[in-house]
Amino acid sequence: MKILALDTTQEYCSVALMIEDQIIYREELAPRTHTNLILPQVESVLDEADITLRQLDAIAFGRGPGSFTGLRIAAGVAQGLALGADLPVIPVSSLAAMAQGIYRDHHDARQICAVFDARIGEIYWGCYQLTGDIMHPVTDEAVDAPENLYLPGNSQWLAIGAGWAAYPVLQQLHHQRLAGLMVDAAPLARDIIPIASSMLENGEVVDVGQAIPVYLRQKVARTVAERNAAAEE
Repeated sequence: MKILALDTTQEYCSVALMIEDQIIYREELAPRTHTNLILPQVESVLDEADITLRQLDAIAFGRGPGSFTGLRIAAGVAQGLALGADLPVIPVSSLAAMAQGIYRDHHDARQICAVFDARIGEIYWGCYQLTGDIMHPVTDEAVDAPENLYLPGNSQWLAIGAGWAAYPVLQQLHHQRLAGLMVDAAPLARDIIPIASSMLENGEVVDVGQAIPVYLRQKVARTVAERNAAAEE
């Protein structure tokens, strides 16, 4: 199986290539230069593997939630590459990829609550549980006020992502249910690979026209009246 994965949903720009059991990847913490970095990273991993795009089975990308600009970059590049090489596309949750990355480094992490800072007083979040070697969602991914996050069941959850640091109320509300805290976690392309591989085996692919970002938030800007009303509360 050969899959190319891209992620620009947060501050890292990353690309990974799976060839059978080998993963080649490039990662750079570069919040404002994703556009300049991603295609050279793609070229670099393909050159190292000595293969072309047309030899791939699919292209996967971090479909969000995340930075609006970042989501458009990864989706647009995935669409362009897939169209040119006539390949299917696999959109993968960036929250799930972040959870998968924690499991990669910490095999005892079985239940994870991933949170991004969505700005304007909101979070992107989702809870994931390990099944086999893949993190699967056990809640719907959502954009919410921090106070609306809930942890399923009565067990302990590992809290990951910058949202937990951005909104201290999350730790205040759930500290008794937290097995640990990893606020520096980030989604990376190499952690998209295991999820994308499972999805490809199950036929969960889309054509280029359906390879679109998932923003969760439909409205990104408040009107002046809404901002004034919020300030008066």
